[in-house]
Amino acid sequence: MSIAFETPAKRVLSSTQLTAFQSSATYNTITSYIEVLNASVVGVKLTDAHPESLGINAIIRLLDRIEQLAHETPPVENKASRFGNPAFRSFYDKVQSLAPSLHADLPGLDQNATPELTTYFSQAWGNRERIDYGSGMELNFLCWLICLDRLQVVTASDHTALVTVVFWRYIQIMRILQSTYWLEPAGSHGVWGLDDYHFLPFLFGSSQLRGHKFVRPKAIHDAEIVDELSKDYMYFSCIKFINSIKTASLRWHSPMLDDISAVKTWEKVNSGMIKMYQAEVLGKLPVMQHFLFGSILPYEGPPPPSSDESHHRDRHAHEGWGDCCGIPVPSAFAAAQMEREPGKRIEGPGIRPVPFD
Repeated sequence: MSIAFETPAKRVLSSTQLTAFQSSATYNTITSYIEVLNASVVGVKLTDAHPESLGINAIIRLLDRIEQLAHETPPVENKASRFGNPAFRSFYDKVQSLAPSLHADLPGLDQNATPELTTYFSQAWGNRERIDYGSGMELNFLCWLICLDRLQVVTASDHTALVTVVFWRYIQIMRILQSTYWLEPAGSHGVWGLDDYHFLPFLFGSSQLRGHKFVRPKAIHDAEIVDELSKDYMYFSCIKFINSIKTASLRWHSPMLDDISAVKTWEKVNSGMIKMYQAEVLGKLPVMQHFLFGSILPYEGPPPPSSDESHHRDRHAHEGWGDCCGIPVPSAFAAAQMEREPGKRIEGPGIRPVPFD
């Protein structure tokens, strides 16, 4: 049976609609997929070999092209601002323009699905107008993976590689974009997230460490252990990344991660991460009002409130943790760059640490 594909669009504008979404098939699809991917990487290292597949290899080639576009689109001179570099808009336009042809090379993909997939894909790299990035954009990439799975570009045997190869490749490219274009943390949550940008690498990363015989969550405070394990585990790689651009202790600039480090086992960290994602990302209107529903991930709840109601009640909520179009927050990269000599471009992991107190 053929699917009537459609370009994804926003549907959730009110708390009533959000509540309906949380008991919907689409919500269950997203949470179940996260749990499936999460289970697929228990005890798996980033450096472990993975079975080759046509789908995974094609996706990696596609992502390689996105990184190439970033290198072909250098930041413009923007000394007067600590906020996002306008060159990101050029990069975004290039991705949007090339996305259909890039998807044409994915094996077995129904080309009628291209507009639906490219919408999630294009919006996974940040917001063009605000030049920012947050958990909602990361969610778009996850939705893109769900669509590829549903359309059989990848199969169940690819799930481990979808996390340790594809998703991790996406995170590496995002670090390039964040450091090149000084993407602002979406909304104004800033340091109160797991880091300024991401959530899922910590969730999947804690799954990788489940059952580890020697390493405990408190090990994130030991710089030597962090450096050693960053090659194999997302969680420690993310901690190393944070430490490379922010000084002082995690307690000051990443209090949530500091609190989590007191948990005794990775099993409890991981299960807590899943609950937290459901509550703080999928359960928050400031994030979900930007979520895109299509034919593969449909919206089946009540219609939006009238314009008068939404204006006075729920429309475009900003409260709580999560990303939205709130007060602009300069990126930590921009702050670090201000202390470097003029003319040098920031390069990601080698950035000089910046005081954060």
